[in-house]
Amino acid sequence: MKKITFPKITVITPSYNQGHFIKETIESVLNQNYPNLEYIVMDGGSTDGTVKILKSYGKKFTWVSKKDKGQTDAINQGIIKSTGDIICYLNSDDVFLPNTLNTVAEYFMQHPEAMWATGDYFIIDADGNKIQSFVANYKTWLRQKPTMMRLSIANYIIQPSTFWRKELMEDIGMFDENLHFCMDFDYWMRAMAKYPLHVLNSHFSLFRIHGSSKGGALYEKQFNEEHELVVKYVKSPVIRFIHKIHATLIVMAYRVMK
Repeated sequence: MKKITFPKITVITPSYNQGHFIKETIESVLNQNYPNLEYIVMDGGSTDGTVKILKSYGKKFTWVSKKDKGQTDAINQGIIKSTGDIICYLNSDDVFLPNTLNTVAEYFMQHPEAMWATGDYFIIDADGNKIQSFVANYKTWLRQKPTMMRLSIANYIIQPSTFWRKELMEDIGMFDENLHFCMDFDYWMRAMAKYPLHVLNSHFSLFRIHGSSKGGALYEKQFNEEHELVVKYVKSPVIRFIHKIHATLIVMAYRVMK
């Protein structure tokens, strides 16, 4: 019987003072039991219990703890260290669901034309309770037709459920370190301009929203930066206007919920 060669998957976790959540994040990666995993944690010099947690794993994965220029810099530094065929990043308060990496690897093996792919997610709070199911369902609906126009109006691509080939990174480059909130959206826009997005119907991750997360505390700045990127990449004034209205309505809804 011919032995199956699984592609190497590199998972990068940027981290800073997320000691309350990072152990669950790490366990969710290691418990994938994926046969060809490269796991890299890039910690920005945490002053809470993060480093102690990292040390407790010995040599089960690669980790660095030193001051960096922020989340985007940490992701890029992890990419520079990576040797995987497929790359992704999982923030230090998010979680992979079981069998995610095997499912992703099988898809890429069966679809050599796919340069990047995304799946679904659940949104959870600080205690791991599922919340905002209407947001997740809305994005699921948008992903049924993953076009650039739809992406320019609403970011339906789930960051912790998105994976790309090394060749994509070599083509479109690294994440933009001038961005602090929407570095992923910028990356998706660049990728979408060149390669079709492959959408899988599987749930791959738990995306956590809590008091100190960007999505929980700084969502208005996030949407402002997102609109600046739409203006950068989209020429149509109509699409720009629709995005602005859409983002304004979402911000208003978040204000009510919070």
